[in-house]
Amino acid sequence: MLRPLVLAVLLACAAAVRAQLPPPVVQQLAASKIPEDAIAVLVLRGDTALVSHFAERAMQPASTIKLLTTLVGLEQLGPAFRGRTELRSAAPVVQDTLMGDLILRGGADADLTGEALTGMLQALRNQGVRKIDGRLVQDRQLFNPARSDLGVPPFDASPDAYYNVIPDALLVNKNMLLIDMRSSAAAVQVAMQPQLDRVTIESGFTLIDADCAKWEDGWKQPQVVREADGKIRIRLVGTFPKNCARGNSINVLDRQDYVDRLVRQVWKQLGGEVTGPGLDAAMPADARLLAEHVSRSLPEVVRDINKPSDNTLARTVFLSLGSLEADLVAGSHPAPASPAQPTVSRTDLAIRNWMRKQGINDGGLVLENGSGLSRTEKISALQMAGVLQAGLRSKWAPEFQSSLPIAGIDGTMRRRLKDSPAYERARIKTGGLSNVMAIAGYVPDANGQLCIVVAMINSERAGSGRAALDALIDWVSRSTQ
Repeated sequence: MLRPLVLAVLLACAAAVRAQLPPPVVQQLAASKIPEDAIAVLVLRGDTALVSHFAERAMQPASTIKLLTTLVGLEQLGPAFRGRTELRSAAPVVQDTLMGDLILRGGADADLTGEALTGMLQALRNQGVRKIDGRLVQDRQLFNPARSDLGVPPFDASPDAYYNVIPDALLVNKNMLLIDMRSSAAAVQVAMQPQLDRVTIESGFTLIDADCAKWEDGWKQPQVVREADGKIRIRLVGTFPKNCARGNSINVLDRQDYVDRLVRQVWKQLGGEVTGPGLDAAMPADARLLAEHVSRSLPEVVRDINKPSDNTLARTVFLSLGSLEADLVAGSHPAPASPAQPTVSRTDLAIRNWMRKQGINDGGLVLENGSGLSRTEKISALQMAGVLQAGLRSKWAPEFQSSLPIAGIDGTMRRRLKDSPAYERARIKTGGLSNVMAIAGYVPDANGQLCIVVAMINSERAGSGRAALDALIDWVSRSTQ
């Protein structure tokens, strides 16, 4: 078994002069006008540090922190873990009528789509239920608070974008609306999917002569208007090129509205009727199961997190870690967290306990949401390398490693390092914010020996630092010493 990372690096540094940044990295940093003290790097071959540069400094990791979230998720939740959504009720069925509330209970189901919801409602219809003589109740109590998105200021200037969606335990279609926009020289036609009860969309675009490929230049945050009669009107504004057809996905509706109106629309299409209003509340203890949907297993979800760097799915797994009771077995339904302790706090404790068991010092670690879409999350290159070492000796190492983007092939690395020996061989998680550029993963050297590579740039010029990070990966892939 590998020794704890801290000990390994101390032994390596005691035996040799501190390894410096490789010349190609120094050259690229200089060309990008990024100071050398703005980057932290650690490259390990076994227990030997090939490069150690500010490795113990806590840095903003951006999306590379997803490696910590997903590995701990695999180890603590287990590869058989699946989220689950349930339809429940405590009311009796008389003839074709459910004589009370219908409850949709969220269980961190990463695959809860409109199609999945339709299947659950069809199963209810197949049981002979046509009329719901009660309310539509949405139960998001798995996480505490149930709605962590409420009152949170926008992360950036694109609050309607998917990467900004803050998850809850009952997130359908990731709360996204798929928008189809088609213009002639005189007008714009717009449509949306899925169809929602008493929700319409319209164009308020100003048509302009412009390149269709640059349609996003004129995009503005859509307007959402709630009418006095309860209808909701979505108005697309800004400019749009003439004779152009494009699609977009937007997160503009409150999720309570989204789910409630989707259920009503689908139930109506299935020939059903609902008499009561909607509300967000916990289900009664005696509510019986009527239908359910189960997500894919965790390794499949982890792959969808790390390859494209999906923030919402990462945050869902992060919160799932904090929603478990101590005696929950892998593969079971998550149990609601203690109402006295926020789910994020429980996750933080679970991750730190795991790190300590791996021999990784958690000092200086700052966790916020586990996705890297954060201005406060911090981890050192030393700690991240420890996570990657733990990933090599994990029982679930194949599942973890296969989730990382492959250089030049897929995910966020698909366009990088095609002319390097690292092409098709390196597995690298990337991260980027306006002031952060980072990489972390596994790179075979020229002799085929696997190296752990971590680098994080924290600088206002970080956006121009990708070449330096690619130069580091390339240098390791060519290394023979």
